Amino acid sequence: MQSDAALHRVAQDLEASFLAEMLKSAGLGKVRESFGGGAGEEQFSSFLRQAQAKEMVRAGGIGLAESFYHALKEKMNAD
Repeated sequence: MQSDAALHRVAQDLEASFLAEMLKSAGLGKVRESFGGGAGEEQFSSFLRQAQAKEMVRAGGIGLAESFYHALKEKMNAD
C-alpha cells in the first residue's frame, strides 16, 4: 500500500532527525580549535551529521522508525 510506504519514509526521516541531534550532542562535526575549516566547516557539518544519521537508519537504526511507524499507523486508523 502506498500510504504504508509513505509512513515508513516519514518514520525513517524522524529517526534520522533524532539521530542527527544525538550526533550533534555527542560533538560530531564540532569545529576544532586549530586547523579547522572555519565558518564553512561549521556550516556544512549539519549536512554531514544528517547524511550519517540517514545511513545509520538505512543500516537498521536503533528501532525508533518502527515504533514511529506503528504509532503513525495506529493514529491514521483511529481517525
